[in-house]
Amino acid sequence: MLRDLHISDLGVIDSAHIEVAPGLNVLTGETGAGKTMVVDALTLLLGERADGGAVRAGRASAVIEASLAVHQDDSAAVGALAEAGLEPEDGELVAARQVLASGRSRASLQGRMVTAATLSEVMRPLVEVHGQHEFQGLLRPSVQLDLLDRFAGDEVVQLRTRWGRAWRRLRQVSAELEALTSRAREREREAEVLRYQLAEIEAAGVRVGEEAELREEADRLSHVETLREAAEGAHQVLAGTDDEGGAAAAIGQAARWLAGPGGHDQAVADLGGRAAGLAADAGELASDLRAYIETLQADPARLAQVHERLALLRELQRKYGEDEAAILAFAETATARLGDLEGGTVRSEALEQEAGTLRKELAELGPTLTGARLRAAERLAASVVAELVELSMANARFLVRVVQDDPATETGPDRAEFELAANPGAPLRPLAKAASGGELARVMLALRVVLAGIDRTSTLIFDEVDAGVGGRTAASIGRRLALLARTHQVLVVTHLPQIAAYADRHFLVEKRVAEGTTTTVVQALDDGARRTELSRMLSGMTESDLAQAHAEELLSAANQAKRADAAGPARPGW
Repeated sequence: MLRDLHISDLGVIDSAHIEVAPGLNVLTGETGAGKTMVVDALTLLLGERADGGAVRAGRASAVIEASLAVHQDDSAAVGALAEAGLEPEDGELVAARQVLASGRSRASLQGRMVTAATLSEVMRPLVEVHGQHEFQGLLRPSVQLDLLDRFAGDEVVQLRTRWGRAWRRLRQVSAELEALTSRAREREREAEVLRYQLAEIEAAGVRVGEEAELREEADRLSHVETLREAAEGAHQVLAGTDDEGGAAAAIGQAARWLAGPGGHDQAVADLGGRAAGLAADAGELASDLRAYIETLQADPARLAQVHERLALLRELQRKYGEDEAAILAFAETATARLGDLEGGTVRSEALEQEAGTLRKELAELGPTLTGARLRAAERLAASVVAELVELSMANARFLVRVVQDDPATETGPDRAEFELAANPGAPLRPLAKAASGGELARVMLALRVVLAGIDRTSTLIFDEVDAGVGGRTAASIGRRLALLARTHQVLVVTHLPQIAAYADRHFLVEKRVAEGTTTTVVQALDDGARRTELSRMLSGMTESDLAQAHAEELLSAANQAKRADAAGPARPGW
């Protein structure tokens, strides 16, 4: 709820301080005095786009500051404050907006700079402005559906929440399924390539280190004759021939020559031992050479197999990696990717199943939500008609039509259409075609009164609610605003004395000229000043005894009506 509003250098307003009271607050004044500037100031606090042209001529910036009482029940505002790292101080919130002449603006909450979006998120749950733009908004089906659902209460709100959650998830699932389907051929082609590649690697039986072994074997098989010739020559040197002993026999003979005398000299004994060892090694080497020679067999077929195998490995390396380890790593990666691709089918099946479950849930929720809305639509229409009777539209008919929407949207399978027949014999038609500006304002006011008991917005601002009306209708609007002010703080800009008479606090917006400069001031009126202002509004003559008497009569009638309403039974939903 608004406590104080301070405006400086905005339009014609030099400086204005408004202490807003609970209940019904009314702003009046001559046309062009700047009443609408007060509403504009509040819309800036709600985060509306700033316009440097609104800054008072010759000033650098305009500043709007407000203090508001915030309670824990104002959960949306408190939550938005918490997200910004702020909280009310002793239940008070201070909001400010500075508009520079350049068109830029700054916003703050609790003295800390914030974005205009954050300011809006905090302020909009607390203050709601109803001007000509908002009245036109009532013509939109989405706004009408929201009003119907708010009136319907928790049952519809919960059903709508469940529907919205399932609807959004179905959209996500359907989009993913569509993407999987559109890529199915591409994925299958990729999977086929991977299967071929993996089959090729698996068939090859690649083993790390095999290439080195094959190259070594190929080199040996390619030089069998050279190796045989070398081995046989070495063997002949060591073993000798049938006619002549070889190196092994000669070393053995040397060992024997040294064995006997070795008993007389340890050095000779050591040399003899060494000779004996060499003889044994030479004999063993000669034996190994013989065995090696026997293994050396020319094998052109095996050599061809080795070269074929090496060629296969080189081809695999060209395709999949620089060596056997790289080929096997490629196979591991390909196996994982193939699993993902083949898993797409499993994913599609799971998504199809989830989509079916969601469609079933929506099919069950839809009729239930529609039925609850239909029941609420009858109650809302009846309540609005009752209010329109009080707003001098006694012959009006009002209908809330719930129509199946195709396709369904996030808000459900329905759309709402408000229809009005303002005069006897007129057909029911959509509000956009059936209501004048004044009638639309009264329909909005009727809806506001009907929704008063469930609307959590603490402060309501009305501008142009009296457009196109007067006399008894104006008095009816004033009384309905006073009723609305029993549950909300209401601020109304009006030019009609019948409405102003119902004010709990009356502000006069007045232009003053001093030293060639025009400024606008806003002042709260006491009882005497109220009578004077009402006299001006009634006849333009503030000193007229007749006008003063008429003003006193208006005030008396308004007070009497307010007392009667306060003593009467609570209205439905209040």
